[in-house]
Amino acid sequence: MPYESMEICLRMDLGHGSANDRSTELALIERCRKQDDEAFARIVDIFQNRLFGFVRRMVPDREEAMDITQETFIRAYQSIARFDGRSSLRTWLFRIAHNLCIDRARKAERRPTELYFEGMSESEEAFDIADQRWNPETGMLDDELRRIVEDGVASMSEKLRSVLLLHDRESLQYEEIAELLKIPVGTVKSRLFLARAHLQQVISGYLNHEGSAK
Repeated sequence: MPYESMEICLRMDLGHGSANDRSTELALIERCRKQDDEAFARIVDIFQNRLFGFVRRMVPDREEAMDITQETFIRAYQSIARFDGRSSLRTWLFRIAHNLCIDRARKAERRPTELYFEGMSESEEAFDIADQRWNPETGMLDDELRRIVEDGVASMSEKLRSVLLLHDRESLQYEEIAELLKIPVGTVKSRLFLARAHLQQVISGYLNHEGSAK
């Protein structure tokens, strides 16, 4: 079964259209700068599920993921007066969450082994890749295959996993991810290609095993 036909997507509807409304976002930020706690509560309401979903796939422990998500909002609350608005609020929040995940991994001295594939490299040369997204929440997958997908994501290096989640699950554009991670757009594309190749390899191995077992 080819990768593109599986329709495996981690995208989820935000559920709050106002998060994509730039004028509403700027208005919320301005209210927060005036110490309007209700405005910040609205920001938490809009982004907490998305942030937790991202963090949960970056760290193995649910309680730890909850702590990191909470810490993300605490840091955002403490520094929102200095937020200059050049990036979107979403990009800014995900950058905070991503950095906290990386800090946590470094403190735990967990450095996942980088994945390399024959004929592939994480070069900074830009190249086009098919925009095929994956979603275990909406795909017609059984529980076992869904677990295989999640395990495949978890087994990636942090560099590959973060790009895959930010693009395929959170729908950030290449340029937004490049800004968030402080890397060139070409590197974003190559890491996404490697991440998808790894996931395809994991899924194909599972499907081939299931086929031979029948």
